[in-house]
Amino acid sequence: MEAAEDAEDARAIDEFERKLAVGEEELLPADLVHRLVEGENPMLVWREYRGLTQGQLAGAAGVRQSYIAMLERGERQGSVTKLRAIARALKVGVDDLLTVDR
Repeated sequence: MEAAEDAEDARAIDEFERKLAVGEEELLPADLVHRLVEGENPMLVWREYRGLTQGQLAGAAGVRQSYIAMLERGERQGSVTKLRAIARALKVGVDDLLTVDR
């Protein structure tokens, strides 16, 4: 039983390493995770982590800079279509941009 569990763990590690090598997985720094867990606006956190200005993100996503600013301040919710475009530009899933009410 233990040998089977060890083999399963080894396969899982190999799969993770394969995904990491081809860019399907990403290791995140602790400070980024901490900011997200503490409830900072995810779009702001991801944008800063990617090293983008609001204008650069807006250009990549095909939206206005003021729209990004309003989303980051929590003044707008964002349409699904625009959130998808922003998520693509940030290389994250749409769910990564959503805040969780506590």
